Amino acid sequence: PELARKICRRMFSVGADGLIFIENSSKADFGWKFYNADGSVAEMCGNGARCAARFAYRHNIAGRTMSIETLAGVVEAEICEENQHVRVKMPPPFDFRLDLSLSLDDEEYPATFVNTGVPQAVIFVTADEVPVKKWGRKVRFDELFEPQGTNVNFVRILADGRLKVRTYERGVEDETMACGTGAVASALYGAMLKNMDSPVEVVTSGGEVLTVFFDLRDGPVAENVFMQGPARLICSGSLTAEALL
Repeated sequence: PELARKICRRMFSVGADGLIFIENSSKADFGWKFYNADGSVAEMCGNGARCAARFAYRHNIAGRTMSIETLAGVVEAEICEENQHVRVKMPPPFDFRLDLSLSLDDEEYPATFVNTGVPQAVIFVTADEVPVKKWGRKVRFDELFEPQGTNVNFVRILADGRLKVRTYERGVEDETMACGTGAVASALYGAMLKNMDSPVEVVTSGGEVLTVFFDLRDGPVAENVFMQGPARLICSGSLTAEALL
């Protein structure tokens, strides 16, 4: 955890939302340990899974199709024809909670919750300019989501039918440029509450587009949930001891 906190410091070290260690696994092609920027352990990370899959493929740890052991279970991934894109089969979502209500700046907002490998609250809004850090932190620690807390997704339906999602992530304790498990939660509730069909395209805060595929059943139950998006290699190199000072 301390190593993760030091490496993930922005402006002082490498800077990142999280740190992934690839490990041997008896249950899958490989396993991982995923640490958030604050050193806490994450059960699952959709964007991290895409990055880990592309890393494993580049380093001959796994083939184009692979399995990854996570704390949320074994996750399947595939390197798509365009090598920068990775498709991940997500863990089965559970703990659907509809008809929640949250008080934000003295106004009541309908909200929903689901665990897509990581706990996710979803709030539909009509404007993009919402105080994500302020509201996100309040919801993240709301008693409704104790003891784990939750990520918080503020979702707006764009004119072209896509979803724009801004996510406050626990463990980072700030808005991040994308959250794969949050995109999945938002897409599922886009289908349940806004009559959207699979696949649903999600525009992240960073401007990238994640595509979410799924089958909905009564219950509610979501099956065959896949999330696809880019995983780009930015740099490779050596970490020195001075990065940890």
